[in-house]
Amino acid sequence: MNLKFLETFVWVARLKSFRLTAEKLFTTQASISSRIAALEADLGVRLLLRDSRGVSLTPEGSKVLEYAEQMLDTAKALKQSLDSDRAKVGRIRIGVMDTVIHTWMSPLVSELMERYPQVEIELVADTALNLREQLQKGFLDVILQTDLLRQETIRSLDLARYPMGWIVASQSIYNRDYASLADLARERIITFSKNSRPHQEVLSLLQAEGVGAPRLNCVNSVAAITRLLRDGFGIGALPPALVSEELARGELILLPLARQPPSLELVVAWQTGVELVDEVVQLCRNVLERYARDAGPQRIVLV
Repeated sequence: MNLKFLETFVWVARLKSFRLTAEKLFTTQASISSRIAALEADLGVRLLLRDSRGVSLTPEGSKVLEYAEQMLDTAKALKQSLDSDRAKVGRIRIGVMDTVIHTWMSPLVSELMERYPQVEIELVADTALNLREQLQKGFLDVILQTDLLRQETIRSLDLARYPMGWIVASQSIYNRDYASLADLARERIITFSKNSRPHQEVLSLLQAEGVGAPRLNCVNSVAAITRLLRDGFGIGALPPALVSEELARGELILLPLARQPPSLELVVAWQTGVELVDEVVQLCRNVLERYARDAGPQRIVLV
């Protein structure tokens, strides 16, 4: 519904004159008549009656007027809120793990820059373990990583899960049928950095299958893991969301084992009492929801 047409209707109802409304909105009476006609056609009802005595509302027009005024007030409040955000200054320090960088970091940064053009956005990319340490020491304001934190000055919120999978190059020797996880574990497995949560969970999964010493290769860069997999270096234990394009092109494939690695958790944690931090956390949630809607549950699942 066109807000300009609603605004025109509201002013006609208030001034009871097309001429005065045209003067108020710096346009012509013909333009005012055209807007009202378009609004009536859109709603499918007659809103105004014109006769020699002037302009009056129909019963339907009176009902629409109430809602139109509410919609215009809401639009005005929204604009004022956005204008207020754009006037804010300062700095926000955000730490992100590699998985976020390779999925929905770009739209988040774009929205932050659009909403807070005068705020300095300082980004730090690191492992989840290092990010938690930097947040606890006060070097970061918000972090996106894998673990809930419980500390007096820190809050955290479980956001989502990245489903994990066993991923190989389609043309590699590792693209074959595996009888079990124990069978798969005889091969070289590439996963996240040592002692990270996904590394520990993959290790625990394989040990539960009776694999005492799996050949785990720990790499702390998603780009490096992807390159190694594409070059046929081994079997990747990572979220398919990180290699969506390679999977779509058929360069990499997801092995159809019944037991996949445990999902990678996504948690936001932040320092309390820091200016803008609550707004940034909410913006993270909004951007993530849009990414999840577009990517689908095979790639990410909101909590």
